[in-house]
Amino acid sequence: MNPIVYAIPVFMLTIVLEAWWAWRTRRAVYDIPDAVTSLHHGVLSQVMGVFTKFGIYALVYEAFRATEWPLEPWWLWLLALVFYDFCYYWAHRMGHEVNVLWAAHVVHHSSEYYNLSTALRQTSSGWLFGWIFYLPMAVAGVPPIMFVTVGLIDLLYQYWVHTELVGRLGWFDRVFVSPSNHRVHHGQNDYCIDKNYGGILIVWDRLFGTFVDEREGEKIHYGIRKPLRSFNPVWGNLHYYADLWRASCAAVGWRAKLGVWLAPPGGWNVPLEHFDGAQFTRYQPTAPGPLRWYVALQYAVSVPFVTHCIAVAPALPLAQAAAYALGILASSVSLGALLEGRGWARWAEAARVALLGMAFALVTDWFGFVTPDALRWTVLLLGLGSAFYLLRFGASASAEVRA
Repeated sequence: MNPIVYAIPVFMLTIVLEAWWAWRTRRAVYDIPDAVTSLHHGVLSQVMGVFTKFGIYALVYEAFRATEWPLEPWWLWLLALVFYDFCYYWAHRMGHEVNVLWAAHVVHHSSEYYNLSTALRQTSSGWLFGWIFYLPMAVAGVPPIMFVTVGLIDLLYQYWVHTELVGRLGWFDRVFVSPSNHRVHHGQNDYCIDKNYGGILIVWDRLFGTFVDEREGEKIHYGIRKPLRSFNPVWGNLHYYADLWRASCAAVGWRAKLGVWLAPPGGWNVPLEHFDGAQFTRYQPTAPGPLRWYVALQYAVSVPFVTHCIAVAPALPLAQAAAYALGILASSVSLGALLEGRGWARWAEAARVALLGMAFALVTDWFGFVTPDALRWTVLLLGLGSAFYLLRFGASASAEVRA
């Protein structure tokens, strides 16, 4: 069972608690469209992960390991975690310094808010090249089970540092990655660019000259210099690849074309433009409150489906797993389009919820889950009721967004 299945309820609960506390303390750190978009990116990343477990690490470990680390000594697990964090530092750093790697990692930085939902805005294409940076662990003899375990620990640790509600932590900030350190990493401000890459330990940044402290009195603005300006998670994953493709097609000669993909973001020897926070505006289409809450409700309904898909997809026939994944993809795209006020979105979303409700009601075995009658009829009523709302009242809401 994918351990993320067990983490999802914790993620959802802590996000709700953070949003509630931010509301209680009058801190504008959440926006429903942005948060739902971050969660949709996380959903697609996990669903894509079902189809991209190539086991390259295990193959290299079996063929090229210099030795084999025993699993019994506890200190070897700690050493493996530090080893992994060191490799993560370089994977993360290269993800900011090489265009083709930034094309995957830019997803995580595209939110213009900074909260726990931002932590889940993950790439769906990082598997293409990210594995390369961890092969030294395989050659050194770190067993795959140890590698996977410490990798999960490193990943889950990074969740809690995505918050504006925790301030400076004294000595902790000097040794470990903390909310203060990581806020800098996500900032567009001039001093924030390409800093604080660590996963668990910030000492790597101190050793390799990429550390900077959060500045008192200078508000950090989050996001990327060329804003995404979209709630579509598919485009969120592809937009930078599209930019690189257009630039490489325009380049003359194969060296120049290859150079586009290997250059740092912004190009070779191009000075970084000054960021003026006074000119910064967030992407906020004026989706009315009812439409925002409709999208939030539909995401909440999708969470059990997503959790189930991640849990069972590896054991399903490929066609069934792909069909399940495509249904989840359709949900994220149609809800994002609703928030953007796309003219076709209301009809597409109405069709989606109605078809989902009817399909769930008609089958007694939902991809291996035996569905109780009460649940089947509840999902049917919710789907048909949602479709009725969109077709009867959603037209005016969509028009407000476009206006």
